[in-house]
Amino acid sequence: MPAVVLVGPMGAGKSTVGALLASRLGVALRDTDEDIAAAAGKSVQDIFVDEGEAHFRAVEAEAVAAALAEHDGVVSLGGGSVLAEQTQILLKEHTVIYLRVGVADAVKRVGLGSGRPLLLGNVRGRIKALLEERAPIYESVATIVVDTDGRSADDVAAELATALTALNTTE
Repeated sequence: MPAVVLVGPMGAGKSTVGALLASRLGVALRDTDEDIAAAAGKSVQDIFVDEGEAHFRAVEAEAVAAALAEHDGVVSLGGGSVLAEQTQILLKEHTVIYLRVGVADAVKRVGLGSGRPLLLGNVRGRIKALLEERAPIYESVATIVVDTDGRSADDVAAELATALTALNTTE
């Protein structure tokens, strides 16, 4: 069972904070987007373009279930993975951290020229819509919510390591 699962939108810092947090906890990081890309032999972006979002989401749900069952370190989930009801149910058994980010910081981190398939067109508008749509889901699965706006990844990872230590001593 993972030590912790990170959720949040693109640009929240899941991969970066995840690597730093895993290092602080002395465990490995498993990123489900990387699992999917490795299994498919192509990038997440290419899977979206070549096979469509529905196919990607089905593969993603399987990758998340496998990571949650097999990995005992930090697991970083793709931004849309929480849309699957199966994933929401599985997350109830885990310590889940929602890395919350505002539109301005997410746009800065992702970049306006982003190659992310869900952001084709108006990047700022798409990020805003995705944040509004998904925030209630992220909050519903989260054990801990941490704001990442205006903060370094190392600062966020340090706060999380402290919070997890406190959480584990009270359980």
